[in-house]
Amino acid sequence: MRQPEFWNRTDTWSRFAVAALTPLGWAYSASVAWKARHAVPDRASVPVICVGNLTVGGTGKTPVAIAVARALMARGLKPYFLSRGYGGRLKGPILVRLEHHAEDVGDEPLLLSAAAPVIVAHDRGEGAALAVANGADCLVMDDGHQNFTLAKNLSIVVVDGETGFGNCRIVPAGPLREFVGQGLARAEAVVILGEGTPALNGFAGPVLRAHLTHVDVPELNGRRVVGFAGIGRPEKFFRSLHAFGAEVVATKHFGDHHVYSHSELARLKSKARSAGALLVTTEKDYVRMTPEEREGIAVLPVRAAFDEPEALGRLLDSLGKPR
Repeated sequence: MRQPEFWNRTDTWSRFAVAALTPLGWAYSASVAWKARHAVPDRASVPVICVGNLTVGGTGKTPVAIAVARALMARGLKPYFLSRGYGGRLKGPILVRLEHHAEDVGDEPLLLSAAAPVIVAHDRGEGAALAVANGADCLVMDDGHQNFTLAKNLSIVVVDGETGFGNCRIVPAGPLREFVGQGLARAEAVVILGEGTPALNGFAGPVLRAHLTHVDVPELNGRRVVGFAGIGRPEKFFRSLHAFGAEVVATKHFGDHHVYSHSELARLKSKARSAGALLVTTEKDYVRMTPEEREGIAVLPVRAAFDEPEALGRLLDSLGKPR
């Protein structure tokens, strides 16, 4: 989701809105704590690694989950991703296949499927069973730190280094899904993505550093560009275009997981043609389009690169062999 402006402002109206909504946030966090205490989770027959976060919006969970899966494959394992399939119509459990579209399974599973097999399931226990039946010897949950239906062997919390935990209030008063200390108490490790040093409330476990890097970058230096994105923090994407030397003549942001209409894409393509510019979007937006809609649109893929890959390796090696 795109964060409301009042979460990040200190004017009188914003302070009033935060104060008025704070009790609702306390109730929301209490509901998460109640579920954590009373849940009776399913237990998979293979290790489960959860890559989650404590805030709503984009912190980079999916690139980190892909990096974790690749590290597992480098160790000779066969990971499967587990995803709820946010934005898709299929509840699952179902194995994501080439013929699936974002409207079926959501955009993030399509991104994940380029790295390893993906099971979409609203019921994570059923999804784990299907993955194991298909040959998985470990599972990587993309999101799910606040989901208690499946027991986890390793919980990794991803924190945006730049924004941290925002105003430290719970939704709807702020970006947190639960209190920071409450969420970190269930984590074995934290990954800080990007620059910055957010306060981690005395968290004593391993803290890893990672950065988003772009791969297969189109030639942008000195090129006129129109950028558009429907992600949690589109401004990060637009800054990347500038960083590659592009002359950004226009930008357009949409809501997170936005489903583009033909008319919206036609207008964007027309704007780029009129400006003599390249139309560029994110990988997450690109997978939500049909092959026909992608014509004339360039994509800027990202990957998560760990500053110390061996630290991630030690963390994964601590899981031991699959049961």
